[in-house]
Amino acid sequence: MEQILSRFLSLDNDCTSVLALLVDELRPADARDTESARRNLQALCYILSTHPELRCGLRDCLTTLVQTHRHTELYTATGILPNSGFIAEGLHRIGHTLLPGVLDPGLLRSVLRTLFDRSSDRHWVIGVGEDAWLHLIEALRFDELPASDSLPQSLAEILGSLRVLSYWIAACGMEPELLRLHPSLENYESPFVAQNRETTAYIEAYPHNWCKPVAEDADDRHLRVLYSQCQDVIQRVRKNAARNGTSIRLTYHLQRLRQLLRRSEQLLDILAGLQADPGGAAAYPPMVTLFTQLVREECLRNNLVRHWRQNTELIALRVTDNAGQHGEHYITDTREEYWSMARSAMIGGFVISFMACLKIVLAKAEMPPLTGAIAFCLNYGLGFCLIHILHGTVATKQPAMTANAIAASISEAGGKLRDIEALTTLIARTCRSQIIAILGNVGIAIPLSALIAFAVLTISGEHFTSPEKSQHLLAEQSLIHSGALFYAAIAGACLFISGLISGYYDNYAAYNRIPERILQLGWPKRLLGEARMRRVAAYIGDNLGALAGNLLFGFLLGGTTLFGLLVGLPIDIRHVAFSSAFIGIACVGLDLAPGLWLFFWAALGVAAIGFMNLTVSFALALNVALRSREVSDAQWQTLARSVVAHLFRQPRDFFLPPRKTG
Repeated sequence: MEQILSRFLSLDNDCTSVLALLVDELRPADARDTESARRNLQALCYILSTHPELRCGLRDCLTTLVQTHRHTELYTATGILPNSGFIAEGLHRIGHTLLPGVLDPGLLRSVLRTLFDRSSDRHWVIGVGEDAWLHLIEALRFDELPASDSLPQSLAEILGSLRVLSYWIAACGMEPELLRLHPSLENYESPFVAQNRETTAYIEAYPHNWCKPVAEDADDRHLRVLYSQCQDVIQRVRKNAARNGTSIRLTYHLQRLRQLLRRSEQLLDILAGLQADPGGAAAYPPMVTLFTQLVREECLRNNLVRHWRQNTELIALRVTDNAGQHGEHYITDTREEYWSMARSAMIGGFVISFMACLKIVLAKAEMPPLTGAIAFCLNYGLGFCLIHILHGTVATKQPAMTANAIAASISEAGGKLRDIEALTTLIARTCRSQIIAILGNVGIAIPLSALIAFAVLTISGEHFTSPEKSQHLLAEQSLIHSGALFYAAIAGACLFISGLISGYYDNYAAYNRIPERILQLGWPKRLLGEARMRRVAAYIGDNLGALAGNLLFGFLLGGTTLFGLLVGLPIDIRHVAFSSAFIGIACVGLDLAPGLWLFFWAALGVAAIGFMNLTVSFALALNVALRSREVSDAQWQTLARSVVAHLFRQPRDFFLPPRKTG
């Protein structure tokens, strides 16, 4: 390390290339080995403290870099989303991952990229802690440099960057999307515009106040108040968006605004620290914070996963909030609600029985693969929509909804699970609601489908399904004779996706004000009348998500087999209600005398299919819901332990409705 430091003493050496060698010495073999990186930094600090000439060489190199390179792009672009938009930025990241951009040697940003050129560098740079970097700055002894009477060029660059950020904040703060959700920005002076005026005054006064006591009218207190007001506006817009609908574009702009404000505050901290103490000690902590953030952002500049998560957070929250509101209807509390859920599930089982029979009829038609797949999709999709219209319940649709309701309750508890007993009770209510819904579906689907098959036999004199087909139907549901569990997991994933689709279209209806726009149409009013048209618009506004989710869920189920055929994979789906209906049909086809073991494994398979449908869809939905509300794993684990304890203490709560009181 001393050999590398000695190269800074030669004027012939390129500072950037020598610094890159020094960073290589500091970089551990494993980027996550922060202890090794911390020891390397400590060794460097020791060398600098014991060898003044080496300390002077490194310090002069760093000073030359910050004085001769342009800073603006580093502070205004690194870690800040461009104004190009979500999709354009995603494509940009893909392009630069495949073909890296050309570095401009005159930019300080290029120097940072050269030094920390591995995406894994962020782990050890952040992992060593800010104290380690503070010790390094202190070891360089910048206080040994003579004080400058004029403003250093590096500070002029920071002031210029602050001005650029201020202009962008003002422009982003007046986006039509924000004005729509916060109209008062047009009626009163916007803090986004006011901060630009205050920033300009601060920048103009800063050089005159260099190395002087700061006057009350020249400090940054008013500017920080305006930054706080801007943050308050962003929070109100986010709340309005979560209630009235949002879009990727709006989320992108809000994220960009937050980044711009945060970076402005960071630069302001550095400027204020240097103004109070030209030696720089007061500015060291914000400098280190900004440095570690810039390294992390440069390492992740082309990361697509991070880009997606940053900009879909609000939409995920909106989607899960919608699903959570609908999910409350799937959770029973009283005995009356419990038996009402049973009746609703019976309606679902009734319709599914006919859907299962129709699927067999369609399969007998031996249509071409594409035509058959479309027919199956319409059978599933329209059938599920009919169940919704009739106020029926499909048991497996519940988890995607109830998971979000549980996550919403955790969030309402302040994320600290203070009312953990109430949340535990909520989960118990959810479990018994889903159990009675499954029993309602299956309890009607099996006997009614068998009755339909028996009616066909009585009327036509021929079995609805041949003995061979009946044997095949039982084998398809068998736990050991088919891949029923795997196919059930696929159906569970489709259930989860349908829940997201429902939430998306609910958000779409609210954000685009679909009911109000429908009422603007003239010809439906003349055809149906004003009153009926209002009821239709209200129904679409309340049920667009549910209808779209059910229809597309049907298309997901019906199209899975065709997709497997196209890609050459044995992919299929298993749904507990349909599987139970097929057992009823198969038993009639075998004259109510199926093989004992085949029937046993098929019945066991149906139970396993139901469990897998529920578990997969619930786990996926719960994961999205918890992440959208920033509920930590530790909080969820605390709740899980409480649920297990409640199950052993009062198992009845998870299966049966509460006893009547009084």
